[in-house]
Amino acid sequence: MSRQLTSPVVIATHNPGKLAEMRELLAPYGIEAQSAGELGLAEPHETGTTFAANARIKAMAAAKATGRAAFADDSGLVVDALSGEPGIHSARWAGPDKDFRGAMNRIQTLLIERGARMPEQRRAHFIAALCLAWSDGHLEEFEGRVDGVIVWPPRGEKGFGYDPLFRPDGFDITFGEMSAEEKHGLPPKGKGLSHRARAFVKLAAACLHRDV
Repeated sequence: MSRQLTSPVVIATHNPGKLAEMRELLAPYGIEAQSAGELGLAEPHETGTTFAANARIKAMAAAKATGRAAFADDSGLVVDALSGEPGIHSARWAGPDKDFRGAMNRIQTLLIERGARMPEQRRAHFIAALCLAWSDGHLEEFEGRVDGVIVWPPRGEKGFGYDPLFRPDGFDITFGEMSAEEKHGLPPKGKGLSHRARAFVKLAAACLHRDV
């Protein structure tokens, strides 16, 4: 049986974009959260070979350091024509300065080198693995995925990371052009579109009680 999550929780991230999105997802459930960055926690080495493994590493490290339940995400962009890259290395492609414009340029350059110019040759998907960890070692894990295509040039200044490069199936705009509610708003107001929202819907069904 799944364990219910109660306040306070640690969001095991130093990424302000992810932090804002996770707080918005947790807010309707009345869950109070602080980030690993706000608590001054060190970032653990992400040595996993899958998104789920890296989410587990981050959540467990934060839970052990604080004694609280910790909520971690590991996510990335998987490009079919690039044999799944950047995948679990999505953040690393942006380098220590978080230069995602440079990372998007790199993806476009590699796609052109492989002759991938048409939409059907530029298929991609975002994956998000979410992990809840408690200091006694209990884990709850969930995954979400959204499919789409890589566009060029990047479009939109909203969102973060590779959002301006990715147009989800069934839409004419990129994640970078969507409002927060359009991208990851949950029903009834939103459609729970993003990979992180889709994973979170599963987490909420198992571990959260909505009383508002």
